[in-house]
Amino acid sequence: MATSRKKTVRKPSKQEAESAVRTLLAFIGEDPERQGLKRTPARFLGAYEDWFAGYRVDPYELLGTSFYQVEHYDRIVVLANVNFESHCEHHVAPVIGRAHVAYLPDRRLAGISKLVKVVEAFTKRLIVQEKVTAEIARCIQQVLEPRGVAVVLEAQHHCLTTRGVHRDNVRMTTNEMLGAFQDDDRIRGEFFAAIGRSGS
Repeated sequence: MATSRKKTVRKPSKQEAESAVRTLLAFIGEDPERQGLKRTPARFLGAYEDWFAGYRVDPYELLGTSFYQVEHYDRIVVLANVNFESHCEHHVAPVIGRAHVAYLPDRRLAGISKLVKVVEAFTKRLIVQEKVTAEIARCIQQVLEPRGVAVVLEAQHHCLTTRGVHRDNVRMTTNEMLGAFQDDDRIRGEFFAAIGRSGS
């Protein structure tokens, strides 16, 4: 299934990326050539490849490779407490949270590991939480074509806890309700009960 087209950007070479890291180290007042920092640029790039692995995965294609037909199943499927680690696109600061995902099948069921991987594919990128919540829901809706999808993300943003206003007790919650979860109070209530939340 096609995803939205993005502008093609030239990927810098490993040497260029490591040079950029050394520049940043010098910018904060460090000596990039001192013993303890000589291998930091390479380690930094390795961490970035892990943190932002979602850019190498097409979640639509991933979800589309694993589903099967179902008949006469009219209850919601809920996957709660899917932990994720991400980074905000404004400060590249960590965003640590958990996702709750549900859908009401029509004809197709997805393997639960695929749903976890879809969450991971979207969150292992630079994100805006409101936007990624909607993106996860839209992917599930377009690929599985269920009667409804619900996604809730709860996260702590370290751009808020470690800088700026320095508030470490704040968690942001976003949700996207599609189809039956938007239209049917009973189904939406069943979802919120399953994830231990109240909502309407």
